[in-house]
Amino acid sequence: MYRTRLVRVLALTAALSLGVAGCAQNTDKTGENKQSGGGQANAPAIKADPAPQLPTDAALPAGDGKGKCGKVSIAYIGTIAGASAALGLNILNGVKLAVKEHNAANPGCQVTLKQFDSEGSPDKAPGVVTQAINDKSILGVVGLAFSGESKAVGKAFNDAGLVTVTPSATNPNLAKNGWKTFFRGLGNDAVQAPAVAAFISDQLKAKKVCVVRDDSEYGIGLADLVTKSLGDKASCQQKVKTGQKEFSAVVGAIDSQKPDAVFYSGYYPEAAPFVQQLRDDGFEGSVVAPDGVRDDEFVKNAGGSAEGVYLSCPCLPSAGFTKFTKDYKALAKRDPSTYSPEGYDATTILLKGLDKGLKTRPAMLNYVKNYQGQGLTKQFKWNADGELTQTPVWMYEVKDGKIVQLKDMSKATS
Repeated sequence: MYRTRLVRVLALTAALSLGVAGCAQNTDKTGENKQSGGGQANAPAIKADPAPQLPTDAALPAGDGKGKCGKVSIAYIGTIAGASAALGLNILNGVKLAVKEHNAANPGCQVTLKQFDSEGSPDKAPGVVTQAINDKSILGVVGLAFSGESKAVGKAFNDAGLVTVTPSATNPNLAKNGWKTFFRGLGNDAVQAPAVAAFISDQLKAKKVCVVRDDSEYGIGLADLVTKSLGDKASCQQKVKTGQKEFSAVVGAIDSQKPDAVFYSGYYPEAAPFVQQLRDDGFEGSVVAPDGVRDDEFVKNAGGSAEGVYLSCPCLPSAGFTKFTKDYKALAKRDPSTYSPEGYDATTILLKGLDKGLKTRPAMLNYVKNYQGQGLTKQFKWNADGELTQTPVWMYEVKDGKIVQLKDMSKATS
């Protein structure tokens, strides 16, 4: 299954001897060789599942148009301009769309959206969270986007009694701190990891897997859970750092292990050069990465090396949500992506509370705690820890330069 360095050298020598050296100039605009950038050799044929359609009973931000409220606000707190900003902007634009649709339909309840940029950083998040907490007009928060920053500020929200609904932070331990104000609008990594392991084992038929983790709260936690779910198949472990761009040592270690698949646990800024260097070294096995990599920025930055990469996410494809997709694109000038619908759903829940005339943070907290209803993406009902009872997980694939839905893995682990 794997080409040796000797084979690659002989193949290049043969090509040159035939006078086709000009093929070495067959590159795309990023300078990558189009013939060497693609996905795994002998990739298994996996039948894609259709994208879910809009549920007939989904709650939408406009509601019945009869909302009544005073001068109230909700906030988005998360990365807007940080290193992984695209993931935060996906959510923020979903939040903006929900507030826009709500205010257009409810003249008696005009809600202000306030935005706070945490840059996705555990160090910078506390400062902006303090600003939000001190703004008494804010009765609910959509965010924070990442697990590390969520861990850093969860107690502050709890002490202030300010409810938060995260559409994207997946570390399971966030729900184990006793915070009464924390609610997760998606499945956590204890749900995502078994789905990933089932896909790698059952769909990709991999027998030997190398798990690569970054040093973030999210990357470490998810890698541990995937490793546990894979069992003996996770025979190789490697570590990288946030901000790292050169991966020759890690790639060399992977090459020496000859795994069938690599699972990268981290975010897209590091995943893109990692995958490029892994493919350039000749790795032809499967590459799988999680929701932190599932963004068009990964595809753009990894170039042809992104082709064939599999991506997991406890999020639904939005292709079936035709009106949402059209309206989102009109607002954001780009298609919805990872956690855009989840951000829209989280905002809708807060807006429904405001439409009822809720005026205090305790009232909003009580409303969310007891909320039950269908959204675009799932049925929302939380347990005492702020975890959902319905948690879909999907696999995606980079195909022809686009992230396309592949399989709903929810049933694989049920």
